[in-house]
Amino acid sequence: MNRILVIRGGAIGDFILTLPALKALREAWPHAHIEILGYKHIAAIAENRSYAQATRSIEYGPLSRFFARDAELPAELANYFASFDLIISYLYDPDRIFENNLRRCGVENLVCGPARIVENAGHAAEQLTRPIEKLGIKVSDLTEKIFPSMEERQFATEFLRSLRQPIVAIHPGSGSNEKNWPLENWIALFSRSGDFSISGKCPSLVVISGEADKPQTEYLGRAWRKQNVRFAKNLPLPHLAAVLERTIFVGHDSGISHLAAAAGANCILLFGPTDAEVWAPRNKNVRVLRRGSRKISDLEVESVEAVLAAALGTTEAKIPFYSS
Repeated sequence: MNRILVIRGGAIGDFILTLPALKALREAWPHAHIEILGYKHIAAIAENRSYAQATRSIEYGPLSRFFARDAELPAELANYFASFDLIISYLYDPDRIFENNLRRCGVENLVCGPARIVENAGHAAEQLTRPIEKLGIKVSDLTEKIFPSMEERQFATEFLRSLRQPIVAIHPGSGSNEKNWPLENWIALFSRSGDFSISGKCPSLVVISGEADKPQTEYLGRAWRKQNVRFAKNLPLPHLAAVLERTIFVGHDSGISHLAAAAGANCILLFGPTDAEVWAPRNKNVRVLRRGSRKISDLEVESVEAVLAAALGTTEAKIPFYSS
């Protein structure tokens, strides 16, 4: 294979869960030109860092013609798709309209992957590698890895320069309120008289914030207005990955948690009601906390504090994977 195109939309976590499949592709064809058609701000974490040489925006207007039956297809895009020896698509295409339009362009080698993850069908990353295995490529490593550049790591150094070690980063949001630990629990976990303290240890605190997390972070900002908290707001994902790489991270079932795990952060993930066996990163630097009720609100502050205190006190770079 000389030219391979991977079409992958979805949110941050969906894309990062696809990295093991991309890694297997790269290992199978180390000299191939691999390109990603996806959301540019997300696919940036894979571009020019071992996975792919280029990315193209899935939000390009003329591409919409490929989702219409019997549409006149733009010649530029028809030639673009036809230039690839292999196309792997994870797009939702129940009526196979997009697939048929690709074949009208002369695309012969097309493999379709799951657009949606199915419960009780294996880990999400495993499900996303199945189209790769159809090509005869065995995928044994389901861990997620992101490789920040020197420039991105320099940004992280400057961003964190004035903070004392150790540094704890938290992300109080996710794609659903049901997956969010109550804000009063976050406040109880960190708020003490005078300064932040976890079992006598006083880490610096970084709060990760995107547009969807604005209500949570504004609430925490008001609660912690007298403490020294650094807010990382709307950072480009590659820069945020470089920041998280240097932290102990606490978060939920979210794309930012996958970003932190893939960057190598020491992660403590609070899960519920989603199934951690399906959705949690498989990396060894991840520890999952959950309750049998699968209600995230049932996770006690004391339980999270004990795990975080142990992480702050460890001399190891990582903490044990997958504990409930």
